[in-house]
Amino acid sequence: MSELDPQHLRLLEAILFASQELMNEKSLATRLPEEADIEALLAELEKQYADRGVNLVNVGKGWAFRTAPDLARQLSIETEVSRKLSRAAIETMAIMAYHQPVTRAEIEEVRGVSLSKGTLDVLFEAGWIKPRGRRKTPGRPMAWGTTDAFLDHFGLESIKDLPGMEDLKAAGLLDARPALNAYAARGEMMGTGELFDANDVSEVEEVAVQELEAELSEPLDPDDGVSP
Repeated sequence: MSELDPQHLRLLEAILFASQELMNEKSLATRLPEEADIEALLAELEKQYADRGVNLVNVGKGWAFRTAPDLARQLSIETEVSRKLSRAAIETMAIMAYHQPVTRAEIEEVRGVSLSKGTLDVLFEAGWIKPRGRRKTPGRPMAWGTTDAFLDHFGLESIKDLPGMEDLKAAGLLDARPALNAYAARGEMMGTGELFDANDVSEVEEVAVQELEAELSEPLDPDDGVSP
């Protein structure tokens, strides 16, 4: 591999520090010289910041500087949260995270109750969900999924980092029981590589709801990320 241009590295560092949002490689490439090797530059910058107070992290398809995890608690500032998500919104978010892409009707089937339009609007305005295309079924319903902003808020690099059944059982959040019949009616749970029984799925979603409620009931940490 040819030696990286130090000026390209400095420019990439400045762009990422100045950005208030996650930046994907395509966007970064438009701001760097044509000959710049984006992947190699990002890898080098990530390495240089690995042991510093801020780290360069890859969230979904984007890159950003974030406070080193071991220092985040010491830099947190407690503030009051004026608005909390409703129970319906939290349940919807948990279902969507594990079943995406999922339609409104499919969410209602899992929850067992109808979903108001305002619930999806709140999550969309928060930047946590986005359209993922339409089903090839009568009515062409819109399917929804999570965004990189959702991953960033909960400190996940990928949706595959969501806890699976074995993780939840190991943590004592679910009863350890023999495997039940495979649950195929609603599809495969994201990030686990396993099919689950209907009762197990309900337990996973309930735990996910509880974890989301706990997360959203705590004061926001304005230093969750690094500002330029």
